[in-house]
Amino acid sequence: MTVDFHTHIFPDKIAPATIKFLSEKSGIKNKTDGTVSGLYRSMQDSGTDISIVLPVATKPSQFNSINRFAYEVNEKYDGSIISFGGIHPESGNYKEELRTIKSMGFPGIKLHPDYQDIFIDDIACRRVIYEASALGLIITVHSGIDIGYPDPVRCPPEKILAVIDEIKPEKLVLAHLGGWKQWDSVEELLCGKDVWLDTAFCLEYIEKEQFYRIIEKHGYEKILFSTDSPWSGQKEYIEQMAELLPDEKIRNAIMGENALKLLNP
Repeated sequence: MTVDFHTHIFPDKIAPATIKFLSEKSGIKNKTDGTVSGLYRSMQDSGTDISIVLPVATKPSQFNSINRFAYEVNEKYDGSIISFGGIHPESGNYKEELRTIKSMGFPGIKLHPDYQDIFIDDIACRRVIYEASALGLIITVHSGIDIGYPDPVRCPPEKILAVIDEIKPEKLVLAHLGGWKQWDSVEELLCGKDVWLDTAFCLEYIEKEQFYRIIEKHGYEKILFSTDSPWSGQKEYIEQMAELLPDEKIRNAIMGENALKLLNP
């Protein structure tokens, strides 16, 4: 079973322009066209069984449109593509919106401090993480540098650590192995904490020895296979992980078993 815990899609109408903008902003060539059908084709080509979609609300007013689209995706793909809900931390109705996300059957939410122009330790983010955790929702957070918005870093490991220590969220997933290109700090501050780390957009950039150290220090049981599709290819990542993880028990856990336990406790 292969579960990609970190992918992105956009409605067909806006996907071309959105992908073009993000590709130019980051300097990264996309691997799919950013549509749900493009993701599904990638899954079929790569042998990915389940993809988790992580929508990002860049402003509070997007709540209804983002979650309507996400709900339609979940209805159509019936468990093979599973979208989280979208929420902006600065929504004045964040408690009600989180309850709506829960009632719509979304397993979690995604926060992206750089796209949402807010620091992870801001009171607005902390309140959303606290309430989402109380509802039993998974919270995935972009962590570390964002390649398109590199300065300032709104979610570095030291700020994440402060949030973890204060709130103690039960289902917090830190994308990009806890902090993209800030992996020395991840090793020092976050490894061993009660959080999950995903592998999205990491394999091209992290040294193999550090990748192994983080898995060993943190525990392979809390590592989730992820690509960040469309920015990394599912087929390529699956092939790389097969080479990086020769131990079948560890590989099976990271590639899917850990994700299934998190989704279905």
